[in-house]
Amino acid sequence: MNKKNNIIYWVATIWLSLGMVSTGTVQIIQLEEETLKMKALGYPMYFLTIIGVWKILGVVAILVPKFPMVKEWAYAGFFFVMTGAVFTHVAVGDSIAEYFGPVLLLVLTIISWYFRPAKRKLNTIKS
Repeated sequence: MNKKNNIIYWVATIWLSLGMVSTGTVQIIQLEEETLKMKALGYPMYFLTIIGVWKILGVVAILVPKFPMVKEWAYAGFFFVMTGAVFTHVAVGDSIAEYFGPVLLLVLTIISWYFRPAKRKLNTIKS
């Protein structure tokens, strides 16, 4: 991996991690704005805790060395949660400004995954 790709990876990964930890924390403590959206969608409140804990565990997974399979699952989880968040904003009729956070985290997830170093990828079997 060249230096430029390594810088792109770490910048995206650090910003992704900060975003996931901050939103995960907000969900775990069940900030009022979050609970109102969940109630409007008919989701149970414990769902916030589950998503928040998964986000924080996902950050740990992508930051610690080794465990490439766990990293793949964490990136997939981030992708599913962020696409779900975008569709949630659509479902509750939020303004376009509300899409910025989830879309940004989705883009950072894709960039971090794409530029991750070889040692953080699953080994693939060549035929």
